[in-house]
Amino acid sequence: MATHEEQIRLLDAISRMGSAGRAEGEDKDRLRWTFWPVPEHLRAFDPDVVLIVGPRGAGKTELFRAVIEQGLLPEIAGVVRGIRLPPLGANQTRWIAGYPIGADFPSHLQLKRFVDTRQANDALFLELWLAYLLRVSRDEIRDPSLDAIGKPEGGDVAAVIEAFHQLMAPALLALDRLDQRLVAEDRYLFVAYDELDTLARGDTDITRLAVRGLVGLWATHTRRWRRIRSKIFLRTDLYGRSAAAGGADFAKLAANRAELAWSDRHLYAMLVKRLANANEELGSYCGAKVTLERNPTLGLLPSSRQSSDFRPLFEKMIGRYMGANERKGLTFRWLLDHIRDGRTQALPRPAVRLLEAAADLQRNSGTFPRWPRLIEPRSLRRALDTVSHEHVSSALDEWPWIAGLKQRLASIREVPWEHKEIESKLQKTWHQPWLDPSGADGIRPPGDSARELVDYLIEVGIFRARSDGRVDVPDLFLAGLGLKRRGGVGKT
Repeated sequence: MATHEEQIRLLDAISRMGSAGRAEGEDKDRLRWTFWPVPEHLRAFDPDVVLIVGPRGAGKTELFRAVIEQGLLPEIAGVVRGIRLPPLGANQTRWIAGYPIGADFPSHLQLKRFVDTRQANDALFLELWLAYLLRVSRDEIRDPSLDAIGKPEGGDVAAVIEAFHQLMAPALLALDRLDQRLVAEDRYLFVAYDELDTLARGDTDITRLAVRGLVGLWATHTRRWRRIRSKIFLRTDLYGRSAAAGGADFAKLAANRAELAWSDRHLYAMLVKRLANANEELGSYCGAKVTLERNPTLGLLPSSRQSSDFRPLFEKMIGRYMGANERKGLTFRWLLDHIRDGRTQALPRPAVRLLEAAADLQRNSGTFPRWPRLIEPRSLRRALDTVSHEHVSSALDEWPWIAGLKQRLASIREVPWEHKEIESKLQKTWHQPWLDPSGADGIRPPGDSARELVDYLIEVGIFRARSDGRVDVPDLFLAGLGLKRRGGVGKT
């Protein structure tokens, strides 16, 4: 029988197993121990794959960091076989970021101001991306005659474009020569673009044009260049809307895209890997119920091949049921079912955060379940509200208009709603500010009407269309939007 002190140590390790579930906050020295390689995701690094598509929270940023910032692809390739990858030898493949690049790229305000002074179209953004491509790759190009393109401050987009125009012909030839040199040296240069939805912070028109310009650039030059390649990480809804209007360029790249989808098995495996590598004591706790293999670089890896293999560990940790019997729900299913969005997808970020928050609540409650359990079901239920609040709050970076949506839903807090009811409510205040009460930020929701917004909210999984025609909100967004379920019971 373990002591309460031992339970507290294990709960403390669980509560810190993933930097609040966000790859952006992950300790760079621990990323190798928390990253779970999904075979389909690694197709993103096939040299001929340009578009990598996944919903918000699917792990695009973690994949970006693990490979591009941490250089873990050789180790990952040793674990996941059968994926076509670029050469993994020393100095044969280089990854650089095309976006985000911090102050070396215009902020959303600078970009909007620039677009307001020009005729915004695909060609404008194609030139913009070419100019910044030259800037991020200038140490590979090694041509002093092009230094003027790198002299303006990155945020001064007009000056960057002007410098590019002055040197366009020799700059494009320099990229061609770079590609030829890479072929001769048997090297690859990959330029990666992530978080493109943050480019214009709520301006969907600018974002769409920017994505189309970027895709147009690489659709053309992927055929021209053999060793200068690109990886464009796109959120699923942004991909869908851009693809619909993207024409032939988009179709060429979309045909060979990689999808960042998560099966339940891989989600459970990801959670177990994080738990097992949190510390040695928790690794032993997990190893008593699941088979773990030790990798010198990636740490302890679960070797199970199906979801059910992970069930004994989570039942050991929380119990078999979310109450006295199965009518309260099976814990193993509950874990993922209650963080699914309106499209029934469960994703890594909320899954990690649910266990972290539950462990934190349990540790601070001062009461502990009978060993070997660590977390009581009531702590898990309460943690769901924490996850929802944080999930909605973090979405403001990508969807700033959610603040206005939450304000508008305050008077109809109980779900589900009739479709016409929610559309009517949103339409009445459609032209009022969606973020800043003064309207200074000019934030607008996607779509031109409440009906289009509701359709979009269903498309991205914030809302859910029920089979009876009503509109519901999944638990992942419910508390965060200040809502509650009609007839629901409190969490005890």
